Amino acid sequence: MTTATAAELLGQSLQLPCGATLPNRLAKSAMSEALGTPDQRASAELATLYGRWADGGIGLSITGNVMVDRRALGEPGNVAIEDDRDLEQLPQWARAAKRKGGAVWMQLNHPGKQAPKGLNRETVAPSAVPFGAALRTYFATPRALTDSEILDIIARFGKAAAAAEQAGFDGVQIHGAHGYLVSQFLSPRHNTREDDWGGDAVRRRRFVIAIYQAMRAATKPGFAIGIKLNSADFQRGGFTEEESLEVMQALDAEGIDLLEISGGTYEAPKMAIGVEQKDTTKAREAYFFEFSEKARKVVKAPLMVTGGFRTLQGMGEALQSNALDIVGVARPLALEPDAPNRWLQGVEAQVQTPARIKTGIAAVDAMALMEVAFYARQLRKMGHGKDPQPDESPLKAAMAAVLGSGWKGLTRRLRA
Repeated sequence: MTTATAAELLGQSLQLPCGATLPNRLAKSAMSEALGTPDQRASAELATLYGRWADGGIGLSITGNVMVDRRALGEPGNVAIEDDRDLEQLPQWARAAKRKGGAVWMQLNHPGKQAPKGLNRETVAPSAVPFGAALRTYFATPRALTDSEILDIIARFGKAAAAAEQAGFDGVQIHGAHGYLVSQFLSPRHNTREDDWGGDAVRRRRFVIAIYQAMRAATKPGFAIGIKLNSADFQRGGFTEEESLEVMQALDAEGIDLLEISGGTYEAPKMAIGVEQKDTTKAREAYFFEFSEKARKVVKAPLMVTGGFRTLQGMGEALQSNALDIVGVARPLALEPDAPNRWLQGVEAQVQTPARIKTGIAAVDAMALMEVAFYARQLRKMGHGKDPQPDESPLKAAMAAVLGSGWKGLTRRLRA
């Protein structure tokens, strides 16, 4: 495929089921910016950062996770929305992200038990199931949610979606992947309930369906609602591909506007390191392309695949295959925010995104903290109006993170 043909495919607009239209097929997938104020409100730095991506030509920007409860943060620096008190700060963020004609969606999330020790007063989850031995040092065993608490969280997602719409965002995305609360409800490994919220696959997905319905009831028909969903958890006894396809079909029947495919959890971080592909699909750049092919056969909603895309040829071939509708990119945009403009002109990105960030210090690299510290530092630079530094020393980024928040703070900085 020629770069010109790939650029033409990327430049096509896409109409969503709600009637909204995206100007091109490139989307910035969520990255955790951690640029919220100390009281969990949107900052001027967020507007500056998203304005930079808007100028870079992205068709859709999806924010890093915004929490629906200030008592339940996933990491320091999260923005949290509980009511309309935030409507003074949020419109500036939305306007900046849309200033060149692209759309912006707010990713809404609740961490459940996936919140580092000491960050919140307590952690809650569908069931009181602890993390595996490798992560128990950093995450406490949660308390099981009561029925009334589950209903309150569902209502919070609806209120947050309404606030996002009022602030000028074009849509919201439910974070249903990577081991956060929605993902926990879907997984038989983490959800061992026997009531209306667990016990079998149908009841386990009742939570996410209820969240979608609450959001749709709280917003206007043209407001977009999507979800980021695991293809699988890649854990024994966890959420499987078969169950994921069933959840997609259920949400598709509800009218969801976009299904973003990812995979993995903190315990099995496939969203960061990729998945093993069969010989027939190794030429594909995208981590979850093979699963997207399966999803295309059973759902009509637009599909977005994130993870692994690096070249025009890879993006163009993926779109041409019809296995997906939107190319999701994340880390490349932390290093080269103007890359979409180049791709849309048929020109490859100037910066090569490294496969893995390492310092050479075994204890640090084993915890995969450099992926977080390095890219978070680039986002912070852009939030302050500076250019990213793709060639910055990972060790320097780690030391800067330690000096800025201490070693304990650094270990709290986990993936979005």
